[in-house]
Amino acid sequence: MSKASPGTSREQLSPDEPEPSTSEQPSLSRDETFEMLSNRRRRYIIHYLQDEDAAATLSDLSEQVAAWENDIDIAALSASERKTVYTSLQQFHLPKMDETGAVEFDQRAGEVELTDAAEELDLYLEVVDRYDIPWSFYYIAFSAVGAILVTFSWLHIGPFGTVPYAGWTVFLLVSLFVSALSHYVLTRRMRLGAGETPPEVDDA
Repeated sequence: MSKASPGTSREQLSPDEPEPSTSEQPSLSRDETFEMLSNRRRRYIIHYLQDEDAAATLSDLSEQVAAWENDIDIAALSASERKTVYTSLQQFHLPKMDETGAVEFDQRAGEVELTDAAEELDLYLEVVDRYDIPWSFYYIAFSAVGAILVTFSWLHIGPFGTVPYAGWTVFLLVSLFVSALSHYVLTRRMRLGAGETPPEVDDA
């Protein structure tokens, strides 16, 4: 009866058996993403980490988040402001984000890093609207007004009939292009990681 040599493992005796993959990153579900983005501190965490090439220290991260929250420089932070945010991130926010797969949080080393799964967040950030009138409502109203103007011009009703049908059409197309361009620019500005400070701090 043959025996395996001392250095031979069970896996080596079964070369055809597939090895489990450890490189796959969990993807964030829609609910997890919106839950994460609904919290301001977590949005600040994501914004800060997107600008980091390597793992950030918990100390540096908490200081910057505290400075953004209080709208002051890091040097002007008080000890209590630093400690409050540090404790909140360490005990609640970062463990939760680590659990969902958005970040990798090493509590022992005090280091945190954004995961590949968090790259999906840009897809959802565009629907987070801070303006009084949502863009979807704006486009619906624009289409309705445009249809009314063209109809009045075609039927020669009131002063709208003095402008040719083609003239209103060109005017509406140009207006739509300008609106779409403005929408694009504002959406880029509202993305986390797009500038030195989060959009909420810039617009405060």
